[in-house]
Amino acid sequence: MSPRKKKRIALITPGGDAPGLNACIRALVRNGIYHGFSMFGVYRGYEGLINGEIKELKRRSVSGIIHHGGTMLKSNRCKKIMTSAGLQKAVDSLKRNKLDYLVVIGGDGSFTGALKIAKKGVPVMAIPASIDNDVYGTDETIGFDTAVNTAVEAIDKIRDTATSFDRIFLVEVMGRKHGFLALSIGLASGAEFIISPEMKYSVNRICADLIRDKAGNKTSEIIVFAEGAGNSMDVAHKIEKRTGFPVRVSVLGYIQRGGAPSARSRILGSIFGVDAIGLIRRGLKNKAIVLRNNSVRHILLEKSVRGQKYIDRKFHAFAKTLSR
Repeated sequence: MSPRKKKRIALITPGGDAPGLNACIRALVRNGIYHGFSMFGVYRGYEGLINGEIKELKRRSVSGIIHHGGTMLKSNRCKKIMTSAGLQKAVDSLKRNKLDYLVVIGGDGSFTGALKIAKKGVPVMAIPASIDNDVYGTDETIGFDTAVNTAVEAIDKIRDTATSFDRIFLVEVMGRKHGFLALSIGLASGAEFIISPEMKYSVNRICADLIRDKAGNKTSEIIVFAEGAGNSMDVAHKIEKRTGFPVRVSVLGYIQRGGAPSARSRILGSIFGVDAIGLIRRGLKNKAIVLRNNSVRHILLEKSVRGQKYIDRKFHAFAKTLSR
């Protein structure tokens, strides 16, 4: 491929960070260069794209990053990309830098911005990366496995204290709109209760179960509570008031986003990155890379953005059965 005909590919991580983003960036850059593309990084998300913060990336630019959390390209929440003026500035920035493709690595918000850019005539590839695992069309997103492992490790330690003091702990995890993270964390940690935004719950029913468990000499209780399900402190206070049992609240917060990515998150990021370059080589555009039944596939980006992913409610039922 002659230099004149080289495709110029830009990479961007515009949403919340997720462990494994750097592994994906590394795979995109190195595989892209291997196949004769010129690779560019957009720094600070869509804000950086609007401001033209774009630099060429070489093979050595991505050395030593596969084991790091976060994103070497940085990120920035940018509301401007959802406005006509901001969107046009982003598109103008891509055209001014003669970029042929934009690869967007992120969650549902990032995908929405990517679709807007695609509708302006810029070819886009989208790679799902989010600890929430709420991107439609894919069984798993980059970073989800690491976030689950991080939270489970924390809850295992909390369980030690809960058992020592015969105590109830309510552990708040991330998940404003969806409970994919809470459900997986609850299953893996053996939590007695899993509360997610999609599922109705009754504090009175929880209290009744707690009283029954105490009567049956259960020595600890863990309630995994997704942040979008309500106010965790209020729920803890109501449980204390109605049962007389002390309840301790632990908010895991942003530790779920950070840390070294798990092997699975690194592998998923690498595979998704390689596949995206493969689709670009074939001349495809405006696709979302997805994992379906352990097979990497692609769907229309618009389908991913318009679709709605749902939790499997039966897991709530058997999680409760297994914890008793």
